[in-house]
Amino acid sequence: MATLLYRMGRTAFQRRWLVTLLWAVILGAVGLGAAKAPAASDDGTSFMPGIEAQQAFDLIGERFPGSDANGANARIVFVAPEGEKVTAAGHRAAVDTLVAEAADEPRVDSAVNPFTAGAVSKDGTTAYATVNYKVKADDLTDADKAALEKAVDEVRDSGLTVEVGGTALATQPAAGGSSEGIGIALAAVVLLITFGSLAAAGLPLLTAVIGVGISMASIMALGGAFGLSLTTGTLATMLGLAVGIDYALFVVSRYREERANGHVPRDAAGLAVGTAGSAVVFAGLSVVIALAGLSVVGVPMLTKMGLCAAGAVVVAVLIALTLVPALLGMWPEAVLSRATRKGRAVSEPAGNGGSRWARFVLRRPVAVLVACVAGLGALALPATQLEMGMPGAESKPVSSTERRAYDALADGFGAGFNGPLTIVADVRGSAGPEAAVRAIAREIGATRGVVSVSAAQFNRAGDTALFSAVPATGPNDEDTKDLVKTIRSERPDLERETGATFEVTGSTAMNIDVAQALQAALVPYLAVIVVLALLLLLVVFRSVLVPVKAAFGFLLSVLASLGAVVAVFQWGWGAELLGVEQTGPIMSLMPIFLVGIVFGLAMDYEVFLVARMREAYVHGDRAPQAVVTGFRHSARVVAAAAVIMIAVFSGFMGADESMIKTIGFGLAVAVLFDAFVVRMALVPAVLALLGDKAWWLPRWLDRLLPQVDVEGVGLTAPPVPAAGRAGGEPAPKEPART
Repeated sequence: MATLLYRMGRTAFQRRWLVTLLWAVILGAVGLGAAKAPAASDDGTSFMPGIEAQQAFDLIGERFPGSDANGANARIVFVAPEGEKVTAAGHRAAVDTLVAEAADEPRVDSAVNPFTAGAVSKDGTTAYATVNYKVKADDLTDADKAALEKAVDEVRDSGLTVEVGGTALATQPAAGGSSEGIGIALAAVVLLITFGSLAAAGLPLLTAVIGVGISMASIMALGGAFGLSLTTGTLATMLGLAVGIDYALFVVSRYREERANGHVPRDAAGLAVGTAGSAVVFAGLSVVIALAGLSVVGVPMLTKMGLCAAGAVVVAVLIALTLVPALLGMWPEAVLSRATRKGRAVSEPAGNGGSRWARFVLRRPVAVLVACVAGLGALALPATQLEMGMPGAESKPVSSTERRAYDALADGFGAGFNGPLTIVADVRGSAGPEAAVRAIAREIGATRGVVSVSAAQFNRAGDTALFSAVPATGPNDEDTKDLVKTIRSERPDLERETGATFEVTGSTAMNIDVAQALQAALVPYLAVIVVLALLLLLVVFRSVLVPVKAAFGFLLSVLASLGAVVAVFQWGWGAELLGVEQTGPIMSLMPIFLVGIVFGLAMDYEVFLVARMREAYVHGDRAPQAVVTGFRHSARVVAAAAVIMIAVFSGFMGADESMIKTIGFGLAVAVLFDAFVVRMALVPAVLALLGDKAWWLPRWLDRLLPQVDVEGVGLTAPPVPAAGRAGGEPAPKEPART
C-alpha cells in the first residue's frame, strides 16, 4: 500500500493543476445538483421498526386512512392575567376570533376551540386551542406562519399571555452558530502555532472546508431521493471538518519533515502520502466502519446520519491523498518552515517535548498506568446511572415559545398532559366492540398513575378505536415508564375478557420503547466495535498485544466520556456553563453515537501515534527507543490534531438543539480523554511494560495476515539534494520494495 500511495502522491504533485481542476469540477457539480434538487421530505419510514409503539403508530395509519399524523400542528396556549379567568367575556371573544381566523386559512385542516372541546383547566386560568394543518411543517410557507403569528399577536393585545407549541412555528435549530466559527478560528490558531507558516496552517483548513462543502452539497442533492436533510448531515459536517483538518495536517507535517531531511518536493510529497497517507487510510477506514456499523442498530435516521458521516470521512481521506499533495505542488516552499526555506538543514530535535514526556513515562510506567486507569475509571462512574430518553420541548431554552407553552400546559393541566399515551384497540376479534373498548378504557383509567382517559374514537370500519390516557407524571419521569409497563402487563387478562387487543403508542411511549431498545443494543454494538478494533489493528500493526491495549484504552475513554455526559446533562454539574437550562435523561441515540464515533477517533490517534513507533521499531530501534522516537516525531502533531478536533466539536456545543449540544460535548471530552490520557500516557506506559513483547506475532498468523506496509518499509528512496531541482522536474526512480 505504501508504494501505491507513494505513486499517487507523486502523480498528484506532478499533475497538480489537473487534480485541482477535477476537485473543483466535483464541487461545482454537486453544488449545482444541490441547488436544483427538490427539498428533502420525510420518506415515511418508521423511526424504529419492531418496537410496540411504532407498530401501533403504523396500525393507526393503516386503520385510519386520511388522517395525516405528520401534518403540522400548533397548540396555542392562553394564560389569563393573575386574578382573572380565561373564560371572561373579553378573553373568550379574543380566543374565538383567533380560532375563526385560523380555520379560514386554506392550508388549515381544523381549528379546535378550547371552549367547545373542554380544553380549559379546572381553575379556569389556562386553555389551549389546537390548529391542525393539511401539510407537513416543512411545507408551510412564510405566509402561513405569518397569518398564525398575526392572529396570536392580536390575542396578546387583549391581555392574555399566549404561547405556541407544536411543529407549525417551531424554530429550526442551528448546527453551531457563531461558536462553530470560534472553533474553526481556534483550529486555525493551533495550526499556525504548530507549523509557524500561514500557508501550512491554511492548507488543511482550505481542504477541510472543500471536503465538507462537497459532502453537504451531495447530501442536499440526494436529499429528495433518500430522505436526507440538513439535520441528517449535521454529523457529517462535524466529523468531516474535524477529520478533514487532521488528515491534511498529518500529510503536510510529514511533507515538511521529508523536505527537512533533504528530499526534493515531489519525492517528499510521495513519501508523505506513502507513509502518513497509509495511516490516514486506515484511520479513515476505522471511522467509516464505526459509522456504517450504526446501520445495524435498526434506527433508519441513525443509519442515514451514520452513512452520510461515513461518506464525509471518505471524501476527507481522498482529499488528503490527492488534493493536499496537488496544492503542495503549487506552493512547495510556502508550507515549509523559515529555516528550511533558507536552505538550512533542519531535523527534529532529539530532546523535544514529545521525547521528554515519553522518557518520563518510560521511567514511571506503573504509576502512570495506575493514574490513568483510576482517573478514567472515576470519571466513568456516573455512566452507571445513565438514563435514556428523547428530549422534547422541555429541553428547549426558556426564551423559546415552545418551552413556555410546555410549562404553561404543565402548570394548568398537570405534568403528564404534555405526554399523553395513545391507546389503539383492535376489536376485530371481539363480539361487542364498543363494550370491549369501554372495558379496556375503564381498566386503564383505574390504573394507578393515570389522571384521565378520553372518549374513544372508532374508525369507519368500526374495527379499531383510539383514545388517550393522561399520566400523572411528566414524559421523562421514571414513574411514567413504569406506568407504560403496568398498562401493557394488564393486556393478557383484558384480551381474554374482551376478545380485543390493544397497544400503547404516542410520543411518550415511543421514546420509552426507543430508549429501551437502544439500551439493549448498546452492549452488543460495543462488543462488535471492540472486535473490529482488534482485527483492524492486528492487520495494521502485526501485533497481538497492541490491539488489545488499544481496545482497552478505547473502552476507558468512551466510558469516561459517557460518565461526563451524564454528570453534566443528567445531573446538572456545570450545566449552566454550557447553556443547558433543563437537565434530564440523556438522548437515547447519544450512547450509540458516542461508542461508534469515539471508536473511529480513538483508532485515528492509535494509528497515527503507534504507527510511527512501529516504523522506528521495524527500522532497528529497540522497543523503548521506538516509543521515544514515535513521540519525538508525532506527539506535537497528534496533540495539535486533538486540540483541533476538540475545538471543532466544542463549536457545536453552542447549538440550540439539545441533541447537537450533547453530541458536541460528548465528542469533545472523548477526544480529550482519548488523545491526552489514553494515547499520550496509557499507551507508552503499557508499551514500556511490555517491551519487545508488544510487537510479538505468531509466525502462522504472520503468514495469514495481508501485508499492508503502513510504516512505509517498502519506501527506500534515499534523500536527493534539492539543489538545482524544482518540484516539477523529473524525480528519482520509484522506491524499491524490500
